[in-house]
Amino acid sequence: MSLAPRAFEVPVPGELVEVAPRVLRLTAPNPSIMTGPGTNTYLVGEHDLVAIDPGPVDEGHLDAVAAAAAERGRLRAVLVTHHHADHAPGARGLAERTGAEVLGYEERETYSPDRLVREGDLVEVGDVALRAVHTPGHASDHLCFLTETPDRLLFSGDHVMGGSTVVIAPPDGDMAAYLDSLDRLLGERPPIERIVPGHGPLMPDARAVLIGYRAHRLAREAAVLAALARRNRASVEELVADVYTDVPEALHPVARYSVWAHLLKFRDEGLATSAAPDRLEATWEPVG
Repeated sequence: MSLAPRAFEVPVPGELVEVAPRVLRLTAPNPSIMTGPGTNTYLVGEHDLVAIDPGPVDEGHLDAVAAAAAERGRLRAVLVTHHHADHAPGARGLAERTGAEVLGYEERETYSPDRLVREGDLVEVGDVALRAVHTPGHASDHLCFLTETPDRLLFSGDHVMGGSTVVIAPPDGDMAAYLDSLDRLLGERPPIERIVPGHGPLMPDARAVLIGYRAHRLAREAAVLAALARRNRASVEELVADVYTDVPEALHPVARYSVWAHLLKFRDEGLATSAAPDRLEATWEPVG
């Protein structure tokens, strides 16, 4: 097993790494434009363990997670941060391998929790205590999990990712909710110390990361609004071309969703309008 500083390097699929005391990371072999090096599954605890984000239905990955848990003790719970296909579907297979209970915000098409977890709920297994923080935005059912002691570690799922920003894809994704959730985490007291993300390496300065994420999102928001004002009438695709000049064109189809989410936020704030706001292909105009 590898130890830090591997925790701060780009994860390698299949490599077991200790990213913090009593926290192991095993990355699924599903790298892509959306998942970076792959989805991180975490094992938390000493003898009675919790797994966070089992990932996709990849039999080799699930076998490896179950084996790593068995070497330390017994897996008691599988926590799912949100329902997306790269985080949740492996939950049932991992539970069947270990006898663990599946916990999540609500039943979705990708998984079915044995027990629901809501804002402020405390998940306690052995010496592990994780507080659920409901952080909608990337997904309406998104949960982060925060350790209270001895370190303030935030298991962030896709709310914060290493190496890239987060895509907000309506209708389940909501930009206003996402920004509110970032503010909520910045307001945690005592402050969050480190972020343990669903993709990418350990992030040591949580406050700087959260402030940076918020500043980036607001800068994009201002750029989208300015581009819409210049054009006076524009499609999402046209706005992406105007605003995402610093992003490879291969990523522009993905960026459309975040621009759409910004436009929907503008609509709710009375800053933009569209005849068909619920369609990605719609055209938009500024108000005023």
